[in-house]
Amino acid sequence: MASLRGVDAAHLVLADVDLSECLFTGTVHLDQLGLEGACSFAKVPSRTRWRRWHPLRFTERRTLAEEHHWRANRPTAPQGWNVAVFGAGHVGPAQLAAVYRALRKTFEDGKNEPWAADFYYGEMEMRRHDHTGTNRAERGLLCSYWLLSGYGLRASRALGWLAAAMLITIVLLMGFGTPTTTPSRKRPAPCRAVAEQSPSRSTKPIPANPRGTGSRASASRRP
Repeated sequence: MASLRGVDAAHLVLADVDLSECLFTGTVHLDQLGLEGACSFAKVPSRTRWRRWHPLRFTERRTLAEEHHWRANRPTAPQGWNVAVFGAGHVGPAQLAAVYRALRKTFEDGKNEPWAADFYYGEMEMRRHDHTGTNRAERGLLCSYWLLSGYGLRASRALGWLAAAMLITIVLLMGFGTPTTTPSRKRPAPCRAVAEQSPSRSTKPIPANPRGTGSRASASRRP
């Protein structure tokens, strides 16, 4: 199917249709579209088609043809995104976010959670790149959300940050260590007679361990 623009999708059901080149922007009641069977969508470019020097890599997910067209028109876009055909028009992240949101609702109503997650990821991506409907503070939060966990859908990214935080903590403890002494504390005497017999200050013995966690770790490895 090439396009659904201008179509009222309230009572439309598509089954076993190739939607990898379909244009959805401008469809009426898109959130009520019915999808059954093996309907296929476009996917992000595979790694074999990317330039080796480009640092970005995309996780495989289902996407819209119009996102391909938008990314292919960007000056810094890597290879692999499909260029728009003549007459397809140009849409931006603001329009694509609404399309992703409507299709996500369609998959959620059909109990298709894996596909709904892909379209939720696409919706958040479009909101992150939208400079008209999303303010700077919200874009900053979305960038942090994307960087830390991939909008809550990329467990490997979150685990990587957790491992990095644990490693940094261990390095800091090994380098600077923990205090080996504690400050003295004054203990008030209950009465004058007891105060004359016992000292007014109590000190704890200094631990015999070497100074610093790093020194203790190296000392523990000695035979």
